[in-house]
Amino acid sequence: MNTLADAIAADARLMILKELRRQVDGRLNELLIRRTLDVYGIRRDRDWIVTQLHKLEALGAVELQNAGNIVVARISPTGRDHVEERAIIAGISRPADVN
Repeated sequence: MNTLADAIAADARLMILKELRRQVDGRLNELLIRRTLDVYGIRRDRDWIVTQLHKLEALGAVELQNAGNIVVARISPTGRDHVEERAIIAGISRPADVN
């Protein structure tokens, strides 16, 4: 059963991918991702955001690196395909459903 928390997490994952796609190099650190989500009214703590990034990594949508104690995400070709609606990744809202 889908809960509101599941829907918010799926929407947040899509927003993260969209913002990564907008970047010249396809990368952002967790602090900038947090600010992006804040703009959309998804105000969560660092642990929640890092958990979403790890979920995106497990789904093949991003690649993660650590820069000290900061997580940096880079959109993968699979993540880009999802945002551009060439593929569907379960666990991430579909772009057409959120617009």
